[in-house]
Amino acid sequence: MRSCKFRATQTGFTFIGLLFAIVLMGMALGAAGTTWSAANRRDRERELLWVGTEIQKSIGRYYLAGPAGIREYPRQLSDLLEDRRGALLQRHLRRLYADPVTGKANWELLRTPDGALVGVASASTEAPIKKAGFAAALKGFAGAACYCDWRFVYRAPAVRGDLQLP
Repeated sequence: MRSCKFRATQTGFTFIGLLFAIVLMGMALGAAGTTWSAANRRDRERELLWVGTEIQKSIGRYYLAGPAGIREYPRQLSDLLEDRRGALLQRHLRRLYADPVTGKANWELLRTPDGALVGVASASTEAPIKKAGFAAALKGFAGAACYCDWRFVYRAPAVRGDLQLP
């Protein structure tokens, strides 16, 4: 009879040990999920900086590549894909990128008063993780409250008679 009590007691300790191990694994998985989520946000942030800068540069290339020295901004993002203003087709942007933060092609288009496209901004109102340490060209992004405050605007060199940019 004594051996039966001993086995029942051992089974109880094994069950408690198993429950303890499950709790520890759950906590570890929760911590890993949080770390993965933060890493994923940082990746999307890095991609937003790259894509936004590429669009900004392509607007600049479009502006400077006007035929016969005519400087004008594109009217739409699609104008950057196929610039047919001259004799030869020019492609200033490889493809229309989606906003990496929202995952959609819902960029906020930044325009001059006459409707010319000078830049883009994310449509996301989510707060960025990165608050400082930006490249010199992006120093205005420091301390932004949301990704929508990261405005990728091409500012043309000042020329007499040039448009005022927002």
